[in-house]
Amino acid sequence: MSGFNLRFLGHSTVRLELGGRVVLTDPVLTSRIGALTRVVPAPDPRYWADADLVLISHLHGDHLHLPSLRLIGASTRIVVPRGSGSWLAKRGFRHVEEIAEGETITDGDLRITATRAVHSGHRWGPRLTHGPQSAAVGHLVTDGATTVYSAGDTDLFDEMAGLGPVDVALLPVWGWGPNLGPGHLDPERAAVAAGLLRARIAVPVHWGTLAVRGLSRTARMRRLLIDPPRRFAAAVAAAGHPCDVLLTEPGENVALPATTDLA
Repeated sequence: MSGFNLRFLGHSTVRLELGGRVVLTDPVLTSRIGALTRVVPAPDPRYWADADLVLISHLHGDHLHLPSLRLIGASTRIVVPRGSGSWLAKRGFRHVEEIAEGETITDGDLRITATRAVHSGHRWGPRLTHGPQSAAVGHLVTDGATTVYSAGDTDLFDEMAGLGPVDVALLPVWGWGPNLGPGHLDPERAAVAAGLLRARIAVPVHWGTLAVRGLSRTARMRRLLIDPPRRFAAAVAAAGHPCDVLLTEPGENVALPATTDLA
């Protein structure tokens, strides 16, 4: 895995260095996102300013965040679920491409394939019908030697087993509130996903970063900002999956094993 690096920037945002490219997933880079406040420091700009490619899994505001995309730059290549490109282009972004489940694009030596995701694709939530909507996706990113699966937001689905084996799975293990709605993985279901994917390494994401203003002071929310990835690691171990869970705090570099350990 020479030249391969990961940094968990918080929530679903991961900086992926692979195949000589820098890829950002679902970038959320600011201290506030609507009614949500960031409970950890915002990422240093040096970790997103050189992005070659941005992957957007779905249209929810904590995954497609317009102020964060404007920080990265209107000319950066942004890949969005099919059907949402014109909506984003109308907001001034000049290099927007669409991809649907099963479709593949290339960026240098990288191949990015959209996968199924079981999650609402509506911008404003599953109960509304007006406004932009497109099917949520995950992404498989590979340089031919290393494959990373970025789930975005999803629940379990049978076809997940057909995506593996993967070298690294970026799996959501919680969210930003005291409860999870439909279309999400909790720590135990994320452990099932790690097994289905036959992931050699799993990095828990979508936790410990955002909370509704004021709720972060409650005892339950304080636990939910800390516990989910640890529950995930425990569930993976209890299931006997041959998967290394690399629990990484928001903002930190993922401590990947040495190349020889992954041969």
